[in-house]
Amino acid sequence: MHVSSLVCNLREVPESDREAKMVKFGLQFKATLENLTNLKCGNCGEIPDKWQYITQAESTPLKGGRGSASMVQKCKLCSRENSIDILGDTITPYNAEDSDQFKTMVQFECRGLEPVDFQPQAGFAAQGTESGTQFPEITLLEKDWTDYDEKVSESVGIYEVTHQFIKC
Repeated sequence: MHVSSLVCNLREVPESDREAKMVKFGLQFKATLENLTNLKCGNCGEIPDKWQYITQAESTPLKGGRGSASMVQKCKLCSRENSIDILGDTITPYNAEDSDQFKTMVQFECRGLEPVDFQPQAGFAAQGTESGTQFPEITLLEKDWTDYDEKVSESVGIYEVTHQFIKC
């Protein structure tokens, strides 16, 4: 899975729980792969009611010339600037040998925010384990996906998609 954009739910970290430095979180992905490999994604304590779209393709400058991040938002309550950045060099695919196991596929650098949920949507791609057939338009919103690999006359699928966030 090559994660370049994500749909996440983020919570602002309460002032009492904030550390002076940034914190890294990893998104771990787990699914059962059938005849597929190289799955890629082409994606205060307040938790917002809406999902946040985070993309590696966009970069917003941080105040004070401290670099940039994939997403910057201001806290509605305290006006503090919070940010999350997709660390491109941590992106790794989810392969056939990873099936049914959690694997960290991307890490984020977070300041004042903590990811609490992830919604896999469109933008995933995979290839047939034996045939190499490309499946470029996979949607995982329903947590399952199936198709048929005509080159080897067998079904392919992704089932029981789940995730978790870990501190890195």
